[in-house]
Amino acid sequence: MSDQATTATPTSPPPAPSGPRPKVSNRGRNAVPISSSNSDTADIPEYDYFVAPGPRGYPPLTEYLDIWEVDMLKRPDETNKMEHHTSLYGSDFLIVRRGQEFQIKITFNRPYKPNEDKFAVEFVIGSSPEYSKGTYIPVFPTKERQSSWAGRVVDSSNNVVTMGITPAPDCHVGKYRLYVAVVTPYGIRRTRREKSRDVYILFNPWVAADAVFLDDEEERDECVMNEMGIIYHGAYDDVSERTWNYGQFDYGVLDACLYIMDRAEMPITNRGDPIKVARKASAMLNSRDDEGVLVGNWSGDYTYGVAPTSWTGSTEILLNYSSSKMPVCFAQCWVYAAVFNSFLRCLGIPARVVTNFYSAHDNNGNLKTDIILDENGRIDKKSTLDSIWNYHCWNECHMSRPDLPPGFGGWQAVDATPQETSDGMYRCGPASIQAIKHGQICFPFDAAFVFAEVNSDVVFYSRRRDGTLEPVKVNRAHVGRMILTKAPGLETSRDITEQYKFPEGSTEERTVMEKAEEYGCQREKSEFPEADVDLVLPSLEISVGDDFELSLEFINRSDQIRNVDAYISGSVVYYTGVSSADFLFKTPRVKIEPNSTMKEVMQVRSESYMKQLVEQANLHFIVTGKVKETGQIVTAMKVVTMHNPKLSVKVSGMAKLSEEMTVTVEFTNPFSFNLEDVYVRMEGPGILPPKNKYYSLITAGSSLTWSEYFTPRRAGPTRVIASLDCPALRQVYGQESITIKP
Repeated sequence: MSDQATTATPTSPPPAPSGPRPKVSNRGRNAVPISSSNSDTADIPEYDYFVAPGPRGYPPLTEYLDIWEVDMLKRPDETNKMEHHTSLYGSDFLIVRRGQEFQIKITFNRPYKPNEDKFAVEFVIGSSPEYSKGTYIPVFPTKERQSSWAGRVVDSSNNVVTMGITPAPDCHVGKYRLYVAVVTPYGIRRTRREKSRDVYILFNPWVAADAVFLDDEEERDECVMNEMGIIYHGAYDDVSERTWNYGQFDYGVLDACLYIMDRAEMPITNRGDPIKVARKASAMLNSRDDEGVLVGNWSGDYTYGVAPTSWTGSTEILLNYSSSKMPVCFAQCWVYAAVFNSFLRCLGIPARVVTNFYSAHDNNGNLKTDIILDENGRIDKKSTLDSIWNYHCWNECHMSRPDLPPGFGGWQAVDATPQETSDGMYRCGPASIQAIKHGQICFPFDAAFVFAEVNSDVVFYSRRRDGTLEPVKVNRAHVGRMILTKAPGLETSRDITEQYKFPEGSTEERTVMEKAEEYGCQREKSEFPEADVDLVLPSLEISVGDDFELSLEFINRSDQIRNVDAYISGSVVYYTGVSSADFLFKTPRVKIEPNSTMKEVMQVRSESYMKQLVEQANLHFIVTGKVKETGQIVTAMKVVTMHNPKLSVKVSGMAKLSEEMTVTVEFTNPFSFNLEDVYVRMEGPGILPPKNKYYSLITAGSSLTWSEYFTPRRAGPTRVIASLDCPALRQVYGQESITIKP
């Protein structure tokens, strides 16, 4: 054998294993797994002995106080649900809100003796209950011994003790398991695990000590208790409404919301913080990187799912996700916002959907939306990458912000629509509205992104022959033109633009912009002399299939003749501002006499745009021009949202609780072409679960009629809403309001 050492030959490392990446465990880092599922349970022993077993085993504990029955007082008409504003939840379990007392009745085998008997009510959540982490909470009936949850004996009569329990106002939100434990000299004896004794504990906007406290009663009733909402869309000068059933009290929705946090593997110990809950949910409501609730789709092809314009409420979406464990297809911004609203309201966090008209989405992360023109003043669509959404919906939720300086709590913007990543995931917020208004865009979370959505400048650049860009015009007022939400207690809109920004051109607005620039936002500071020629595009109200007249007004404010080489383009666009197809292009040269007005009128025939029409039926007109005498660039932009036909919804019957009623939906095809693959949906909170029906063909001029029977489960005002959707016609709605008598 040779004594010479062998030399190892270098080789390539083995290939990485194929398939999904294995889940990394916490083994070696934590003594016990981190509890991140509300549905996981830990076995709590029925007997906990203090002493070692003797020759005949453990001593019997039966001679001491014994628990015969625990009454959770959980019926909707009983005091707990009434006082905690949870009687509307479709659930057989007790649902209460933290920071507020609720009561249970415990029946013992004999009268309770406070000086001799010792017992506690124990609450357990998650798979690894620990007192120090707030996942195991014993509640004691005596003043001498109290835990983080207050307890007291409200009444003791014969063998029945009524116990009052007040969860801490910052306790974890979720489903707790309840046990009653009796302490004896030899050990503890508990009630067995009984699912009917589970307790749901929610956020409490009625209690000042809770982080989500909202002191405005009207706003609180709207943003927590109202199941029906109005979502605004269309164009800022022609606003449309979409009624939505949030369904936060519907059967199974609360469990679905808890499942969303379980699916996100959110630690139980984080679930008492509304900031962390809202941020985690903004990621989980979309499916981009975590198999969340909704799949976004803006393509117009919804073959393997439901078109976003077809949904009428959140219930079906949330229940489908929790039962199938798979993302639901499909959504766009208002669907994300509506389902997120249901999630927040269901858990007790005050929330509302807001709509920003002309919402900037720029690709450079600056405060500029860039539009590139060629040297003749015509838009270069290939080089113009930034887009301005006709509207964009997100949510606001109300909470304190102890992580920020005083004054930045209150309404916070959160957005589940996947646009840009934040800390590596598609999510946005919570961002303080006060921070956005005052330019404090360094504050977490994602204030700079929301600030840009409502404050970007539209900058027109002229591309020279050598390829360089020169700014020629800035429109500082186009983006964030109007921000709307539903008015509390009313069926009308409320303009909240002033909550996001100061008036355009004011001293405060300039100060805010300077503050934003300190934190790295780039603006176009060039100032251009005001052109002496103005362009005006009129507002238009047009129904799908109409011929119409486009009248463009040129105004010359100078004392000399002006000649304008104009470029007039009309295109069919998605509501995101992305162009689908051009249907109009004109290049007139307009001569305008001094101090006068000149109109350029164009006839638009329906056949020029109908075949290219995409969902939401938006037409976008852009006019640019170059004044021959001064070289100045003039521009005008207008989005026209075309109006769709309506569904007829009629409800007949006694309108009385538990009495059968009928709803009938009718629609007549007003077009000269057939409608194929038509889906009709309807639902109504408290009266009618979501239903849908498919029609393969509705021929031109023909009608459909669909009737459903239903039995109201709840008294009070409500409504039935319905939608009709097919590839050739999106966003057709109808509704009928009714009041159900007891």
